[in-house]
Amino acid sequence: MKLLDQYLQAIDKDERFSKFRVKAEQYGTVKEVKDGVTLLSGLQQVAFGELVEFTSGSYGYVIDLSEDRVGVIVLGDYLKISAGDEVKALGYTLAVPVGEALLGRVVNPLGEFVDGKESIKVDKFYPVEKIAPSVVKRKPVNVPLHTGIKAVDALIPIGRGQRELIVGDRGTGKTTIALDTIISQKKEGVICIYCAVGQKNSKIAQVIELLRKNEALDYTIVVNASATDPVSQQYLAPYSACAIGEYFMDKGKDVLVVYDDLTKHAWAYRQISLILRRPAGREAYPGDIFYLHSRLLERACRLNEDAGGGSLTALPIVETLEGDISSYIPTNIISITDGQMFLETDLFNAGIRPALNVGISVSRVGGNAQTKAMKQVAGRLKLDLAQYREMAAFSQFESELDQETKKFLNRGAKLTHVLIQAKNLPYSLAEEVMLIWAGGKGYLDDIPIRDINQYETRLMSNFKSKGKQLLEKINKMRSLSEEDEKALEKIVTATLTYFKN
Repeated sequence: MKLLDQYLQAIDKDERFSKFRVKAEQYGTVKEVKDGVTLLSGLQQVAFGELVEFTSGSYGYVIDLSEDRVGVIVLGDYLKISAGDEVKALGYTLAVPVGEALLGRVVNPLGEFVDGKESIKVDKFYPVEKIAPSVVKRKPVNVPLHTGIKAVDALIPIGRGQRELIVGDRGTGKTTIALDTIISQKKEGVICIYCAVGQKNSKIAQVIELLRKNEALDYTIVVNASATDPVSQQYLAPYSACAIGEYFMDKGKDVLVVYDDLTKHAWAYRQISLILRRPAGREAYPGDIFYLHSRLLERACRLNEDAGGGSLTALPIVETLEGDISSYIPTNIISITDGQMFLETDLFNAGIRPALNVGISVSRVGGNAQTKAMKQVAGRLKLDLAQYREMAAFSQFESELDQETKKFLNRGAKLTHVLIQAKNLPYSLAEEVMLIWAGGKGYLDDIPIRDINQYETRLMSNFKSKGKQLLEKINKMRSLSEEDEKALEKIVTATLTYFKN
């Protein structure tokens, strides 16, 4: 608890916390201790989110207030606390250390370094719980967040300051989409925070190694509350990650926060609530489970220039069971977020990756957060793919199809294949535009599906050698002129000729 001691010493110098100071000291008594949660009596004036100190030296965080008792989660070893112990209210809310020193590091929800490297003293703190910025401080979300994933950037564009849910069954590639997005921010100047809640330590180690291998760890902070950590840590982790992100947002920077995943976060809160004897509602969750996630995700926004001009983009991940998107937690978070990417097991098993269900997936920001170049080549793509899937399902029962229908089905199959992408290999904007343009214009219609990957590789190679200036121009201008299209056509048809030969 050295970090919390450091925080309490520094807090007196920070005017932001002055409103949380309590003049009269308050003392209470521990009534019960259970699995990381304590029930106290006597603290009549204590506030939600306030820190308390036990005689053992451990700290606690107030999470429940009722007429005759106070519920507290213990931030440390709860086995040292016994019934009858005295407890003191400290008059401050919980805060976590923030700053550039955290970049490239792994921290726990209290901001302590847990990656085995040298600890760095951080004297700037941000409160874990904070009211979301008001409407007058916000501005419209219209700056794209480039994910490097063809299907996402073309069909479900994400803007800086947006909240886009990634939802699907276990093992459908949800985390892969989030990590590819982080890797794509290498040249975008976006600070990334990956918050792991209830994950295996082996998975977190793989994530850290992947980020290091792709040179993404330098601008990324990993907040880890693993499955072996107490539920109190799992409960706090997303709020801590958000607070760290808000520091950079307040400095005018763009931030991306990935919450992996909020299903396990809800499980941790349900466990705490049941220990606190709160009435169990639907699926045994407490009645305020919606507020648990709304007060977290509402903090994601894009600030106007007067408020600093920064942004915080949230990519929460939710796991479904048997594709049931209508269960309690997914429906709650869908109603909070600005859209969702629904990953389907059947599509994943069919080799379509990312396994996006185009019909259910949506971005409520849409074309407002899409570059002009992508709008030009992918304007009708989502509608065409949705129609193709409906037509493909219907045509299975039809023995004879007219030529127009066959042509439409062939084009849809090729476009679907063009959007398939290997994991951890994000594309630049120009590369995405070039491939989708070639598919949408019908240049791939005569190529067998089994050869499309080979053609794509050849086309990418030709563009990097013969069309390097064109790629750089599209990446810089983010638009496609008639001159650019002619240059595109020249290289695409040249590659096609070479391929046919």
